[in-house]
Amino acid sequence: MKSNLSTPAASTATSQWLPGRISDQLDPVFKKCATHLTATLSFVIAVSALAFVLLAAPAKGKTLASDAVFVAPSQINAQLILPEPPSATSETTKTELRELHRIESARTPEQAAHAMADDKNESIFIFQAQMGEGFAAEKLPLTAALSAKVGNDESVNTAPAKQGFRRVRPYNLDKTLHPVCTTKIKNDSYPSGHSTTGYLMALTLIDMLPEKRDLILARADDYAHNRLVCGVHYPSDLQASKLLAYAIHAVMANTPQYRQELAAARVELRQALGLTMAAN
Repeated sequence: MKSNLSTPAASTATSQWLPGRISDQLDPVFKKCATHLTATLSFVIAVSALAFVLLAAPAKGKTLASDAVFVAPSQINAQLILPEPPSATSETTKTELRELHRIESARTPEQAAHAMADDKNESIFIFQAQMGEGFAAEKLPLTAALSAKVGNDESVNTAPAKQGFRRVRPYNLDKTLHPVCTTKIKNDSYPSGHSTTGYLMALTLIDMLPEKRDLILARADDYAHNRLVCGVHYPSDLQASKLLAYAIHAVMANTPQYRQELAAARVELRQALGLTMAAN
């Protein structure tokens, strides 16, 4: 029986330079090798195709990169530089829970709506009310792109601390609390991701608009406080977040890529707001 890979010319050539019996004995060997080679090549092609599909497909549910852009977690070591959060049974935690109940009892519909709006926005545009209507993502593509990268680095730098400390969310510890924002079963209360984002975005915006520093920092405090109004964090979560944001920014501000992208966004933003480039 002839191999699919052999040709009449190949068989003739083989017969011409090998004695008859040896040729007959080796012909099945050539056929067997060809069969194994074909199977091996098919396997390699299939594995390569699968690898390409897996590598090309985006991670399900991911909207941001899993790697740092400006500041890697190893440069910050969040879990090492932050103090341990108070334990669930500590007097500090009990005091913080009482404070959350006080805030909840005084919470107005307007405060709840403001907190819920902040819960859904983790970009630099949380400062729109302070900067004016011109401060919008669709009008400021370079600023929006920088915001997304800074937000990414907040996420990858807070994650190790959240996973390491595993602090129980206040509403999971005290079932009599009534949060108005997104809740989780996962124990990742410390530090607050939203609050870290708020302060990190504030420091980034100050890099572009230093003359508006006090206004920006006041809004960052308000944004962080809204995590308490939401009923989803303890006050000490916010304190840790502020420390972490300043640490991330201190490293980020000296990163060439950040400084380059910041410079471009700064020009875009100041022109859009009708400000000169004199302020530093």
